[in-house]
Amino acid sequence: MTIRKTDTATGSSGTIALPPAGLPSRSPTESYWLRDPSPALLGYRGTPDLPDEADVVVVGSGITGAFAAWFLLKGLEGVVMLEAREVCFGATGRNGGHCQPLVYGSVPAVAAFELEVLEFMERFVGEEGIDCDWVSLAGVHAFFSKDMFELAAAGAEQLQQSHPELAAQLQVVGPSTGGEDSALASLRVPSAEGAIIQKKAASVWPYKLVTSVLERLVAAFPAPSFNLQTNTPVSALARAEDGAGWTLTTARGTITAPQVLLATNGYTSHLLPAFSDLIVPVRGQIGALRPPTSPKLEPKPTKLVHSYVFAADPDPGSVAPRDDYLVQTPLPEGQLIYGGGRRLARGLGVGEWRDDEVEEEVARYLRANLTPVLNLASSSPSARTADAVGRQREQLVEDDSEELELKASFEWTGIMGYSRDRHAWVGPVPESLGGGGPGGGLWICGGYTGHGMPAAALSAREVVRQMVGAKGGVEETGVRLPDEFVLDEERVARAREMPHLTRGWEATNLAGLIGGAGVPAHYAEEKRMQ
Repeated sequence: MTIRKTDTATGSSGTIALPPAGLPSRSPTESYWLRDPSPALLGYRGTPDLPDEADVVVVGSGITGAFAAWFLLKGLEGVVMLEAREVCFGATGRNGGHCQPLVYGSVPAVAAFELEVLEFMERFVGEEGIDCDWVSLAGVHAFFSKDMFELAAAGAEQLQQSHPELAAQLQVVGPSTGGEDSALASLRVPSAEGAIIQKKAASVWPYKLVTSVLERLVAAFPAPSFNLQTNTPVSALARAEDGAGWTLTTARGTITAPQVLLATNGYTSHLLPAFSDLIVPVRGQIGALRPPTSPKLEPKPTKLVHSYVFAADPDPGSVAPRDDYLVQTPLPEGQLIYGGGRRLARGLGVGEWRDDEVEEEVARYLRANLTPVLNLASSSPSARTADAVGRQREQLVEDDSEELELKASFEWTGIMGYSRDRHAWVGPVPESLGGGGPGGGLWICGGYTGHGMPAAALSAREVVRQMVGAKGGVEETGVRLPDEFVLDEERVARAREMPHLTRGWEATNLAGLIGGAGVPAHYAEEKRMQ
């Protein structure tokens, strides 16, 4: 990880911060989700040439950009979307396929908002008839460190006292005597110290979700109403010469608009270097693993009925905890989408903005590390004991291999945007960060810290509501945007009192459960704010 001194990244001389991100790589690794690109959107340009001007320019075509366009076009036309690569080939098309609120580890207002987003997404997919493999299920967070589990359980108990409506979404599963009927064994994690079940979660094919939204928009609002321009990276952003808007520079020309929304997440600092210390690019890695089958076990893949997070304290001599995650695609293929292993990555992936490389040490970990913690041996409850996990490994190892590795059909990386204070940034860009405040016309929505699927859609709705006001037809309904997401000068100042991100986990919701912090993340933040 390269660290240098920069004035533009912080607004104050001598502060150490990461340099700005570069442009998205032209030859990224191939994601499982992108294996079947949308014929309607591949190489899409609403007009052959880039228009000179627009009413609104949205930069980025991931989940934030797509839903921002959806809400903008409810009451406004003249929207241009610029995408550096193909549609949704950035972080959304490269994530882990989870849409899961983190109820027990978040500030309650954020937890409530994320639950609202999940419910909105579930309704949206159903009402619009979107084919994106949406599966509603429960999420199992399995802890393989006793102290971490006890802290997580304490957070759930504290939530029961302060916000029982949120606590009702959780079930704490403690250790037991084991055996075939133990609760942890029934969750397929018999060796865990404990688990928290989050009752509301989902798995989804994220690329299909976003492309379905954009396919509908380009059909319903042909250019110039909605003008999508792919393979058009924005190299620079500056005030328009007349001071009444913003000019975006691309290799295909420039475009000027009074309103610009940056839905660029981990790449935000490329166009706004002053965000370099507030939204830091962090590279994650994922593998699509072929599920084990064997005549000795079952001839077809085991169907998992939960999504999973696997967490543990750092190993001796390490500063990084375990923070891995898993969903399964629908049968009959049943691919295991397994991400994590960042503690093995160079520099923990912090400051990395290139997704054109797979790190072999991380890839090997992902291929070899799933079966020791998760029992994939059988769909039968009678085979879910810890002994079954051992038998599973014995039965699946072939050719006298010393180590079981599942076969990977795809291995890829993606760039997340980690927020210095853990929360997304939604709203007008302050003048000190390169914008002009509420009336300046420059907006951002990003910095989700690897947790954008249960936050982005309604964060986009909120930023659009602010951009267009009452005339835009976007009502403020449901749970309001958390104060923690609001972008203003006061929050920037508070964030810059916090340490710089050097490991990434300082910004995640594991922060309060590791390193001897002593209290769960949401409880620690509540006490700090009192």
